[in-house]
Amino acid sequence: MSRRCELTGKGPMSGNNVSHANNKTKRRFLPNLQDVSLMSDVLGRTFKLRISSAALRTVDHRGGLDAFMAKAKDAELSDGALKIKKEINKAMAAA
Repeated sequence: MSRRCELTGKGPMSGNNVSHANNKTKRRFLPNLQDVSLMSDVLGRTFKLRISSAALRTVDHRGGLDAFMAKAKDAELSDGALKIKKEINKAMAAA
């Protein structure tokens, strides 16, 4: 399972641990990923996604999964999230 957010594409970053003596050793900063189920109002079903806490706050701020997907860039989304976006767009066009 990759350590990458499915909605924002946020992944691990690298940097240094810096000791009191200013010794530097390499380390990784991992994103805060959570397994969540998000409800789509248009489709009337839930989707299980592995997203960062920052992405979860953004989904809430934009007003739900449907509104988030409408503004999301295709390059940032994972393959599964891209399929969800296409389903939502198709259902919105039909309605």
